[in-house]
Amino acid sequence: MKITKKTFGVLSSGEKVYLYTLKAGELVLSISSLGATWTSLVVPSRKTGAADIILGYSALGDYTHNKTYIGATIGRFGNRIGNARFTLGGQVYNLYKNDGTHTLHGGRWGFDKRLWTADAYEERDGIFVRFELTSPDGDEGYPGCCKASVCYGLTKSNEIVIDYEGGLDMPCPVNFTNHSYFNLAGEGAGSILSHEVKLFASSYIEVDETLIPTGKLIPVANTPFDFRTLKSVKQDMVAAGGGYDHCFALDGVYGELRPAAEVFEAGSGRTMKVFTTQPGIQFYTGNFLDNVKGKMGSIYNKHAGFCLETQHFPDSPNRPEFPSAIFGPDRDYHEKVLFSFDW
Repeated sequence: MKITKKTFGVLSSGEKVYLYTLKAGELVLSISSLGATWTSLVVPSRKTGAADIILGYSALGDYTHNKTYIGATIGRFGNRIGNARFTLGGQVYNLYKNDGTHTLHGGRWGFDKRLWTADAYEERDGIFVRFELTSPDGDEGYPGCCKASVCYGLTKSNEIVIDYEGGLDMPCPVNFTNHSYFNLAGEGAGSILSHEVKLFASSYIEVDETLIPTGKLIPVANTPFDFRTLKSVKQDMVAAGGGYDHCFALDGVYGELRPAAEVFEAGSGRTMKVFTTQPGIQFYTGNFLDNVKGKMGSIYNKHAGFCLETQHFPDSPNRPEFPSAIFGPDRDYHEKVLFSFDW
């Protein structure tokens, strides 16, 4: 096992950005302190050899203009909050509108754009980097001070382990996630439409034309959203509207680490499995990627990668029927995620 740290670049403010590279088992994961962003993930293949399987950029400058959130840690609240507002304790909180009339992924200056402090360490079963930042009261319109941390690690068993934590001095919506785009054939290797996906979800969150939940959970049976058994991304995609950008309600007990997703790519033989304690997972098929200039000369267009964002349901602060995403002094935020790989 090995951890290396190097300077990734310098921001216009003069602050240094560091790149941490973790190697354990057969995996190599690199993470930038800007946005606690995954920049590469090298995974072997018995068929095609090792490859970097996440989309990204070659230089820091591109990550400072990361409009598609490639690889970034998202907060305070991942996904959308309808009409960029919510009411809590009888008070209305107005947020920044960066997605039409809604707020998306934390607003104008979300956690993905912040410089996190970091500390690398080793434990018996793996190597880890703990990223921390403090979001002050009123930050992006959210109440209370949030002391956020995310620990990313690799184990000898070819697993990525994630530990999200948030301590707050006032009640506030919290919903952290990671926005990496995967292509198990290798970044820049074309579309992900032939990937086979399984989601451990018997229902999904119905949304309106602006992707805000209606409040209804719809059974996936006999719909294009039924991924309870492995099927290709493209199989029912036309019937689903040309792509997926939907939150699925995971089966099992919220708070328990349980299966969320499985993805298989036949060309490389790679399999990725996802487990989480969170109530939902956003399956996104890169519908809005459009001529994005990626690393090593790659160009990312529509469906060049997919995201599996484990999370609370979108617009939860405005939907009392959804699992509560309100955390505070008497309820610290703490969620776990695990990615495992085989080839």
